[in-house]
Amino acid sequence: MEQRLNFVTLVVADLATTRSFYVDGLGWEPALEAPGEVLMFHVADKVVLSLWAREHAEREIGPVTRGGTPPFTLAYNCADPAAVDAALDDARAAGAQVSRAQAREWGGYSGYFADPDGFRWEVAHNPHPVGEVTLP
Repeated sequence: MEQRLNFVTLVVADLATTRSFYVDGLGWEPALEAPGEVLMFHVADKVVLSLWAREHAEREIGPVTRGGTPPFTLAYNCADPAAVDAALDDARAAGAQVSRAQAREWGGYSGYFADPDGFRWEVAHNPHPVGEVTLP
């Protein structure tokens, strides 16, 4: 099996609320939309973020549990610290809970926001070479 990732699927409680956050609030453009069922965005070359309504997801994958903070984060890298602050401001304006960005001990600068379902996004500037591949 090749080492790769093509889809990240998040099961959401209310697809209309989620759509409002990502499309209306953050200004993202859907690649595919089946109202009430699924919303997909191209987020990288050959990578799709799929936001799937719970009732439709459960028909295929089985019961989905909720509650607490999901034990993972998604990441959005920025070219510089000012872009981190601007992205967090956009998320706040879209209705997200946002933590203030700060300098990190690993040499970067980052903060977090949570979407309507509590999925955490790290917004970061990574000044180290690993970030060169993913910066805009």
